[in-house]
Amino acid sequence: MAGSSSVLIDGSLLSRIDRRLLQIESFLALLGGLAVFSLMLLAVTSVGGRNFFNHPIPGYVDWIEQAMPLIAFIGISYCQRLGGHIRMDILIGLLKGRSLWIAEFIGTLLIMVLILLLVWGSWAHFERSFDWSAPYWSRDSSLDIRLPLWPAKLLVPMAFSVLFLRLVLQVWGYTRAIISGTLQPVAVPLIEDASKIAKQEAEAVSGFEHENGTSV
Repeated sequence: MAGSSSVLIDGSLLSRIDRRLLQIESFLALLGGLAVFSLMLLAVTSVGGRNFFNHPIPGYVDWIEQAMPLIAFIGISYCQRLGGHIRMDILIGLLKGRSLWIAEFIGTLLIMVLILLLVWGSWAHFERSFDWSAPYWSRDSSLDIRLPLWPAKLLVPMAFSVLFLRLVLQVWGYTRAIISGTLQPVAVPLIEDASKIAKQEAEAVSGFEHENGTSV
């Protein structure tokens, strides 16, 4: 379930590392947002240049290709921290206590193994593109204005590596929850019920309207 979880914090080592990693994830998510905004400006400038001056931005498609990893991958760990990725909660939602944490532990561990393989594969893909002795350190480039492709390819293993660290912390958190039997572990996304989500959304909308001088 996307956008329906919360993460608890305390003074433990796990929670402190979680908050430090969150700072990195938040910065990367900000870069992804800036990339989206930059592409919007690029599109407006290119279309405007074509329509009014008959001169669009050279290599418009090439720049879009370069920005795709920023949009698609750079914020993936931030989303995982908040429990925002789409998943099936039909079975998991019926579990409580240790049975829930065991199920979450197994699922997170499997994802962690998959992401480790993706880090390895995407890094190998970057290495095939990067060459110290080549012009712009690149063995390949975009088709139009010949932008080197290795920076975009490097972003993928970097983003997956941050996600791997996030998954390690979550496996740690679920392991602590299994051992202690707590109902509210830290550093892991806790799924909230629909009524609580609706209440939070209503409070957010209410606060926004009051700030703007209107009534609910």
